[in-house]
Amino acid sequence: MKEQITATLAALAENNMQPYYCATKAEALAQVKALLKPGQSIGLGGSESLKQTGVLELVARPEYRLQNRYAPGLTRAQALDVMRQSFLADVFICSANAITQQGELYNVDGNGNRVSAMIFGPKSVIVVAGVNKIVPDLSAAVQRVKAVAAPQNAKRLGCQTPCAKTGQCLALQQGKTGLCSGCSAPQRICSSYTVLGWQQQKGRIKVILCGEELGY
Repeated sequence: MKEQITATLAALAENNMQPYYCATKAEALAQVKALLKPGQSIGLGGSESLKQTGVLELVARPEYRLQNRYAPGLTRAQALDVMRQSFLADVFICSANAITQQGELYNVDGNGNRVSAMIFGPKSVIVVAGVNKIVPDLSAAVQRVKAVAAPQNAKRLGCQTPCAKTGQCLALQQGKTGLCSGCSAPQRICSSYTVLGWQQQKGRIKVILCGEELGY
């Protein structure tokens, strides 16, 4: 795994992203804090990794202006408004579904707010991910989402989808190889597929790679 981590960090840097390696969740949290400034507005992408590292508690502190999609009592419409406000945030914090050893960030979204903000809008993007997200290439990234990330997240969210019940994408069960192949369930969470490679704005995307497993 050490070789894979080293290769991934180097490739991210070659793609004009700023990589950081933190051995533990505590170190990853400290690195996120070091990248933030008091008074900044902060948007969030849905992420178990942010919960597991304590990032959600950190950004909820009064010194930051959190655009809190998790605020109690929000209606669906209000939550969507918060997500839209995140496009103008100083900092957007999220995770990734997979990170290739070629320095690419692969993500699949339902609403699309996370991938949209990663691509354009917020002045700075911080990606927090565990080493379990590292894959050799994009083909493996697609496979990881269909076999691990999407089923686990659909189950976590209580979605009525085939993958939430069986633990893998319907496309894998049917032998279909198309990128967007899968179910047609109304609560399907796989809608927008993105690959972030070389970045024009050097250092806008910071990737904090944690030596522990995080999220799905």
